[in-house]
Amino acid sequence: MAPQLTAGRVALLLTSPRVAPGLLAWPAWELLRSADQVLTDDAAHPQRAAVEAAGVRVHVVEDPLGPAELAELLVTRARSGADVVWLAADDGDPVLGRALGHLLATAAEAGTQGLPTLEVVPASYDLPGARLLDLVSVMDQLRDRCPWVRDQTHRSLVRYLVEESYETVEAIETGGGQHLREELGDLLFQVVFHARLAEEDAETPFSIDDVTADLVGKLIRRNPHVFGPTAVGPTGPAGSTAAEVENVWDQLKAEEKQRTSVVEGVPLALPALTLADKLVGRTRRSGVRVAGPDPAVLAEISADTTDTTTGPERLDADRLGEALLALVDRARSADLDPEQALRDACRRYVDAVRAAEQHRTAEQHRGG
Repeated sequence: MAPQLTAGRVALLLTSPRVAPGLLAWPAWELLRSADQVLTDDAAHPQRAAVEAAGVRVHVVEDPLGPAELAELLVTRARSGADVVWLAADDGDPVLGRALGHLLATAAEAGTQGLPTLEVVPASYDLPGARLLDLVSVMDQLRDRCPWVRDQTHRSLVRYLVEESYETVEAIETGGGQHLREELGDLLFQVVFHARLAEEDAETPFSIDDVTADLVGKLIRRNPHVFGPTAVGPTGPAGSTAAEVENVWDQLKAEEKQRTSVVEGVPLALPALTLADKLVGRTRRSGVRVAGPDPAVLAEISADTTDTTTGPERLDADRLGEALLALVDRARSADLDPEQALRDACRRYVDAVRAAEQHRTAEQHRGG
């Protein structure tokens, strides 16, 4: 039976495990210092040492109690106007919160007077990106305790990095937010995995924090229109258009890398169509004048494909390569992505093949 109580308060103090202990909001500290009792059932609660170091005693409930029993204990101790603060676990103790709400609602319906109020007080908050700390923690545990993860190296993980990259592209092209969300997570895991392996490198170790710091520094340096001292609004003096911003990026990158050529640093192992697009794009943005592929080759190739008197042997690899490069050059002029265009065409081709197969199957069934 719910106890007869005078007005008091039971406060559930919620803290984030991703924020350093003791870094609590000012209202939370005021609540702790003014409370009659501060309780927890975890002697190793992350906030306990910080709270007690500030001169606030934390009482540990040592007897194992279920949610209903613990709710009864907190409500009972809040009688006579006492303020009782419960240091919630990392998950916020949702079951205890429901038990407290049920107990107080039941007592109120029974006409009990002087019931304490129930408050939920957020004491620390997760900033955007805070859950990445969880991923780093999980990665550490996997590396220490999972036999398969312990066996992996940078080289053994290459296939997974490539696969996850292509699966992410697939998710983008086929649509579906949940699918993309999942694939981005898988791709992110590969980055964290490689960074974790790098921590163990005997010669040049680095961590995910180093990777992130390098990336942030690079983004700030190469975007002076946003982070520069004279940046104004959405565009700054370093670039007022997307094309100008891209040019500044390339120039700053070349200076940082001490490169002597605009095409230096372009990985020649890229897929051929992407490689051509990258080379043509960089060259055009740099203003370097270079003899490009002869567009007339396209006309010759087209003539070859329709000339049945000469046969397909006239089309050799060199002329085909020139024709493809000319197409990439024309795509750049039209501000088109040739790689994306070819993938889209391949998807249309796949759809056409499947439609033809279905039509053939239907015809066979009718004929059979």
